[in-house]
Amino acid sequence: MTTAFPAPGSHEEIEEGLVLTPRFDGDGLLAAIAVDDQTGEVVMVAWMNAEALARTIATGEGWYWSRSRKELWHKGATSGHVQTVTDLRIDCDQDAVVLRVRTAGTGANCHTGRKSCFYRRVPLGQAEGTPARLEPTGDQPLFDPKAVYGG
Repeated sequence: MTTAFPAPGSHEEIEEGLVLTPRFDGDGLLAAIAVDDQTGEVVMVAWMNAEALARTIATGEGWYWSRSRKELWHKGATSGHVQTVTDLRIDCDQDAVVLRVRTAGTGANCHTGRKSCFYRRVPLGQAEGTPARLEPTGDQPLFDPKAVYGG
């Protein structure tokens, strides 16, 4: 699979041009935000390298770079919760993408079994200098991650 993208050009070409010239960071990555196609809820933030972006464009399915495993990751390859991409957008600087996705299976996007990776909130107004508390949002697991991934 080809992973070559043209080098970014001038600011005008990057911001107004019609050629995808992604600006990967020093590690060769760009931010990828996945949102549910129906609700618009942010369900996942991940990273893409050139190969993941190229495969996502070519297949219409979510591909990412796992920073922890240091390998290409086809979302849902293990769990069956494959993300079908319905829309892919690049930001003005071409250093982040937003994917609208429909997720197969239970609809879980998080490895914890939840629909969204954002199942806790940080209450605002907490005192500085103390550990910040988290509150659950009520997003319950849709599958048992130990049964799917082991552990």
